[in-house]
Amino acid sequence: MKLSTLLETIDPIRIGSVKADRQEQRAKERNNDYQPDALGSRLYRSDPDPEIGSIHCRAQDVQPGGLFVALKGQRADGHDFIEEALARGAAAVVTQNPAGTPRVNGGNDSPPRDDPISVQVTDTRAALASMAARFYENPSERLTLIGITGTNGKTTTSYLIESILSTAGLAVGVIGTINYRYAGQTFTNPMTTPESLDLQRILAEMVRARVTHVVLEASSHAIELQRIKNCRFAVGVFTNLSQDHLDFHGDMQSYWNTKKRLFTEYLNAGRPRASTTAVINCADAKGRELAAMLPMRVLTTGRTPDCLITASATHCDLSGIHGNITTPAGHFDFHSRLVGNHNLENILCATGVGLALNLPLNVIPAGLQRVAAVPGRLEQIPNATGRHVYVDYAHTPDALENVLSALKAVTSDRIICVFGCGGDRDNAKRPLMGEIAARLCDLAVITSDNPRTEAPLAIIDQIVSGIKRAQTYPYTLAELDADWTARGFVIEPDRHRAIRLGIHLTRRGDTVLIAGKGHETYQIIGATRIAFDDRQEAAQALASVAN
Repeated sequence: MKLSTLLETIDPIRIGSVKADRQEQRAKERNNDYQPDALGSRLYRSDPDPEIGSIHCRAQDVQPGGLFVALKGQRADGHDFIEEALARGAAAVVTQNPAGTPRVNGGNDSPPRDDPISVQVTDTRAALASMAARFYENPSERLTLIGITGTNGKTTTSYLIESILSTAGLAVGVIGTINYRYAGQTFTNPMTTPESLDLQRILAEMVRARVTHVVLEASSHAIELQRIKNCRFAVGVFTNLSQDHLDFHGDMQSYWNTKKRLFTEYLNAGRPRASTTAVINCADAKGRELAAMLPMRVLTTGRTPDCLITASATHCDLSGIHGNITTPAGHFDFHSRLVGNHNLENILCATGVGLALNLPLNVIPAGLQRVAAVPGRLEQIPNATGRHVYVDYAHTPDALENVLSALKAVTSDRIICVFGCGGDRDNAKRPLMGEIAARLCDLAVITSDNPRTEAPLAIIDQIVSGIKRAQTYPYTLAELDADWTARGFVIEPDRHRAIRLGIHLTRRGDTVLIAGKGHETYQIIGATRIAFDDRQEAAQALASVAN
């Protein structure tokens, strides 16, 4: 694709060449009063409109003749790697700064034989999203794209929607926290919502594989960093809002403002308003606020009579949830094998998507029933010891409270919760999660999650500050055995030993929740990622438990 075709999608501040930019930079250094003309020199190499064979936002991936877009990240700045991109043969670079500062050819004053083109823009993230969509021929325009946002429930809701759509005979792709998958293939996904370049590539792959419907988890980071820009959504789903990611957003209002943009900005873009639908969980206060402000079709879900999609006569136990769902198109009985009343909200949201897409009503309960479990979401670890052991991704106060409340409602024996909090992330939620665990479980085993570059004991101290509000007993490791009786907590920083301890402190009939990491198969300690799977650790611990 010609560079000029890609540049049609953006509004450059200046277009020039790396050679001209370097000359300009030297002139500035010699004379502080030097001012170039507004659009720059527009001096091109021998080919002013090269063919661009690939687009890159990671310098180490650049291929000869590719376009490199320098992104400013939280820990690294792509502008610092322009030299590497040029050395690898980039035909052009897109930056937020003039591109004259990098050394070309190891600092040699003579330019490379083909002088790369430099394009300066106001926002390289916005530019990358626009150019990537054009490069991959705007794949979302040929798909029915369903976006899900919210603090909790995105992944479970995506599995439910996927099952409903598959039951209807549709070709479905999913992009989310656990992986991205389509046409019988599953791929590792390094983040909930991929970078815009990767996202457009994945969507294009799905189009080529004849996928018709895509379910996309839209994280707040992705919305804020414009990864979903130029994606045309047919349906948007809001699950809920509670405290998370304040290390990135700063405060809850900013976090909320970002979440809303899926509906106020992206769901309105590129499609007639009458063809888009918002499915909003109005059991959440922010959901009610959002539903009241949206101009497109809104399907509200909840347990109150004013909601369009509601549930009644529901019963929840360890076998799942069953009851009746009423919708504008009629009502039906349903049975889901998912555990916990909080999953009813996810079930209603998935039902809303089925209605938004005008699927036959009988397809929805059939699709709901087919979902046996979601990886790392109250995932039960099979065993013959009489213990009930679950692994869950709950890493926010609201999620932990939902999961512990769900287990408390269906068990009469003791509940042990093994959990920690991630390092280099929102630290304000740590005491909140400690207080919740102390209030809702009989014994909390406080351990490490992904401590990253923080000291594990410093994170644990913040969790314990919340536990102490509940005035539960502070056990030492030496005084605990399976016959403990007083509600309390114990500290074991090593997660392997903590999981083993939590399970070995049980009797038949007890329940253990291992929270925080869910489906993850690694633990990040310092800058090192090691293999670690809560589910495997739990299974190994159960194998050594006497009945």
